[in-house]
Amino acid sequence: MRSIGPSLLLLPCLLLVGISRIGYAKRDLKSACTTCRQVTDNFKKGIERTAKQNFGGGNTAWEERTLSKYETSEIRLTEILEAVCDSSSFECNRMVEEHEDLFETWWFKRKSKHPDLHKWFCVESIKVCCPTGAFGPQCKDCVGGSDRPCHGNGACDGDGTRGGDGHCSCNHGYEGESCLECIDGFFGEVKNDTFALCSECHASCQSCSGGTNQDCDECKSGWEEDEQDACVDVNECSREDPALCGEEEYCVNNEGSFSCKGCDKVCSGCTGAGPDGCRICAAGYHDVEGTCTDIDECSAEVAVCTAAHQECVNTPGAHLCVCAGGHEELDGECVPTALSEEPETESPQVHDDL
Repeated sequence: MRSIGPSLLLLPCLLLVGISRIGYAKRDLKSACTTCRQVTDNFKKGIERTAKQNFGGGNTAWEERTLSKYETSEIRLTEILEAVCDSSSFECNRMVEEHEDLFETWWFKRKSKHPDLHKWFCVESIKVCCPTGAFGPQCKDCVGGSDRPCHGNGACDGDGTRGGDGHCSCNHGYEGESCLECIDGFFGEVKNDTFALCSECHASCQSCSGGTNQDCDECKSGWEEDEQDACVDVNECSREDPALCGEEEYCVNNEGSFSCKGCDKVCSGCTGAGPDGCRICAAGYHDVEGTCTDIDECSAEVAVCTAAHQECVNTPGAHLCVCAGGHEELDGECVPTALSEEPETESPQVHDDL
C-alpha cells in the first residue's frame, strides 16, 4: 500500500484555513467600510461643532489676518481629527493615522469640488466602501439595480461595502433571488419583471389570489369553506366534544382555533365562565335562579355547630365552628378563658427610725 505523504495529510487543514480566511476577509471588508463611515460621519459632526469657533486668542482679527481664516485653517482640521475617534477604537484611530495626508488634501484642495467626504475618502480614495446599491471588490450593482437593491423588497448583502456577495435577504412576505415572489399567505397585488407588491391574505387563507376570505385557494386549519366558497371559522366548541377540554374546563372558540379555560370554583363542571356557567354546583353551593350561590350553613334550621359554647361562621362554600366569646379551645372543647393571675406585690416594709 502506498503511504500518504505529509503534504496530502495537511491538505484538508489548509483548505479549512483558506475557507476561514475567506470568511474573515469578507467580514473584514464590511467592517472596514463601517469604520470609514464612522470616521467621515464624526468628521462631519466636527465641522458642524467648530463652525462658529475661532482661534480663541485675544486678538482674533489679527490672528486671522496673519494665520489665515480659522474656517479653513490647519488648527481647525487638527481639532476635528482629534475628536473623530474614541481612544478605545483601535481601527478608527489606525485609519485616521494611516490616511492623515488624505484628510489634509481634502481639507485644503478637494473640499469645494468634492463636498461628500465619504464618497471621496471611503469610496474613491482608500476604496473600502462602494456607492449605495453596490457591493464587493468591484462595486457591482445589487440585484435590482443600485437605485432599488433587491427591487426594494429586501437587503443586499454587502450593500455599500467592498464585502458581501450581493445575495438578497427578502423582507417578510417576499422570497426568491430577486425578492419578486410572494410567500404562502401573501398575494401579488402588483407584479412585473422589476416590481412586486405582496399583501397578506385574509387570516382564513393558506394561500390566496386576493385579500378577502372568498379569495382563498385553500383554507387554513381551523377554517372551512361555506356555501359561498368563502373560508369561515370552524366553531369547535359547538360540537360539544368532551375530549376537547378537561372536566373542570370550558371551551372558548377563537378565529381558526379554540382554547380551554378553567371553571369557576363554585362549579363542578361547566359550559362557560362564572357561577352562572356551571353544569352542577360544587359542594357548599346551590343553584339560585341559574347561578351557583354559597349556602349559608349557619342560617339553617338545624344547627351545624352543636358543641357547648360554639358559634357558626359562614365561609364561601363551607363554614367554621369556633368558640364563642369568652371561651377558648382546649382539648377539642370550648372552655371559659382562664383569667390571668395578677402577680403578688410585696407591701413595703416600714422601718422605725432608731
